[in-house]
Amino acid sequence: MADILALVFRTFMSKTGLKEDLKIAPPSPTSVSALLLGDHSISRSLLLLAAVTAAETGMKVMFFTATPIQSLPLVSLNAVFLFRLFKKIKFCYPCRVEELLQQLASLHESISMSPTPPSLIIIDRLEGYLCSPVGGITTGFYPGELSCAAHLSALLCDTAAFLTQLLKQRSSSSAPCRFIASFQSEVDTGQAGGESAATDSILHVLDRYFQVRCTLDKDRSYEAAAAGLQEVWHIFLSGTGNTQPSCAKDHKDRLSENQEWQLLIFPDGLMEFKLV
Repeated sequence: MADILALVFRTFMSKTGLKEDLKIAPPSPTSVSALLLGDHSISRSLLLLAAVTAAETGMKVMFFTATPIQSLPLVSLNAVFLFRLFKKIKFCYPCRVEELLQQLASLHESISMSPTPPSLIIIDRLEGYLCSPVGGITTGFYPGELSCAAHLSALLCDTAAFLTQLLKQRSSSSAPCRFIASFQSEVDTGQAGGESAATDSILHVLDRYFQVRCTLDKDRSYEAAAAGLQEVWHIFLSGTGNTQPSCAKDHKDRLSENQEWQLLIFPDGLMEFKLV
């Protein structure tokens, strides 16, 4: 899955833009799952960029989120073109984990007859599905959050494997079905308290199922502010799936272990990426 993220970073790299006539090569089938860790607003922007980038390569995308998308990330891309890609994405809005599990499980039935099974499944704010809301207020993780996290992750793996078989049957050149999710811990929100141990335990479970970690870390240094940027975020890619075949022709198209990028956010909200 890190190949899709790297494709996003290269597509919207600093001082470069995506033209309508630019052909984006599809990602290589080296890894199928990634977990974004960090700020909710930034991770959601990355998920949306991954979705539209995948849609441009011809991949069918399903995006699961509990809250409707209110705006799109501001990138060096024609707004009309971006909106057209956005319309190719199928959005689903399960509010609770039970609904999410049911909708994922139903993909086996509803998509088996579809001419184009999804190649990318995205889940926004995974932690929200593992928390217990009461009266609109999040009261903490479910008592069985570890088994719930394992159940949801295993279902994602099973669904991706099933859809991969369908994709292979219908087109031998189709890439495997991938999935990507975002997760914001209590530490990221500054409200760790007694929940930090639970968060660490959940991440330990998730790491068994997600091949790649994409960690977001905000740069609070003076240099970032002095550069005239609104925000700078460090993006670290790590994990067992964060490699590409050694036969790659160009080092820019090959991921290395523990690769680092920067997300530059300008005062006007424009987002660009830079390889460190």
